[in-house]
Amino acid sequence: MPLFRKKRKLDNESLKRGVGLITITDPSSVISEQFRTVRTNIQFSSVDKKLQSIVITSSEPSEGKSTVSSNLAVVWAKQKQKVLLIDADLRRPTAHRTFNILNATGLSSYLTNNAVYEEIIQNTDIPNLSVITSGPVPPNPAELLNSHHVNSLLARLQSEYDMIIIDAPPINTVTDAQLLANKADGVILVVPQGIAEKGSVMHAVEQLKTVHAKLLGTVMNRFKADKAPGYYGGYYGGDYGGYYGVDDKDD
Repeated sequence: MPLFRKKRKLDNESLKRGVGLITITDPSSVISEQFRTVRTNIQFSSVDKKLQSIVITSSEPSEGKSTVSSNLAVVWAKQKQKVLLIDADLRRPTAHRTFNILNATGLSSYLTNNAVYEEIIQNTDIPNLSVITSGPVPPNPAELLNSHHVNSLLARLQSEYDMIIIDAPPINTVTDAQLLANKADGVILVVPQGIAEKGSVMHAVEQLKTVHAKLLGTVMNRFKADKAPGYYGGYYGGDYGGYYGVDDKDD
């Protein structure tokens, strides 16, 4: 039996308009509260070491990892933490659209020595939240993300920020997420209900284990309460850890 039974059409809306920031547009909503709960669960997921950097990825494209990354960055910043979001999806970047900032210079610019540290960090309209956009799409994303420049960049950022959230590409499609996963303190896997296939998710977990990444847990998004009565307030557990579901629709 093939691992991936079918191909899905990629959702390109987020590439054109960015992802939805419900934690800004409707901060009192149930979904915004779910994002705050996810934040709290992540904070308490490691008792022996303070989490300062997390990679957020998914098994396949268009599964919502950029929405989760951006909204978690917002709720973390609202906790008066100094937060940095890195758009490390150098193939399908969205952060510059989401936060309405420029993308002429970003992560790829720094990794190719075309920009210095001070040039790639941009403030947003949200207090305590800064962003490093992807920068121009390079021909060799995996090679750049595997360079020593990434290690030195993260080391410097960790001395200046309370939390670094890295929006990484889907783990089953390219090696980029694996390269980033073992550089961060932990990894969150986004799993959309009714879309992600079990074999694909299992394969993503194995890919993370291969590089000895610390899988903190999963976020089940695009959740519909009528498919699992009583879910709100519960966990999505199993072999991948457990966090609250999020009913989002963007990537």
